[in-house]
Amino acid sequence: METPRTNKDLLVGGLKTMGVTLFLLFLGPFILHAGFSNPDKPLYIPLVIAGVLICGAAIYFGFKGIRTIMDSLFGQK
Repeated sequence: METPRTNKDLLVGGLKTMGVTLFLLFLGPFILHAGFSNPDKPLYIPLVIAGVLICGAAIYFGFKGIRTIMDSLFGQK
């Protein structure tokens, strides 16, 4: 019986996705704070919308990265 091995290429892809997630996790709240701090500026609405979208993307990429890492460790069904 062959022991299951980690798919290293898939693992590297998952770790890169988690790196993107880490970047977005800092960028999203930073942009949201910049938007909420200046409600009287003309870029208030675009900054808030961009911040919310970036935070949503961070959540998406986080789940995608974790799923990719799990697939690399335990194999796809």
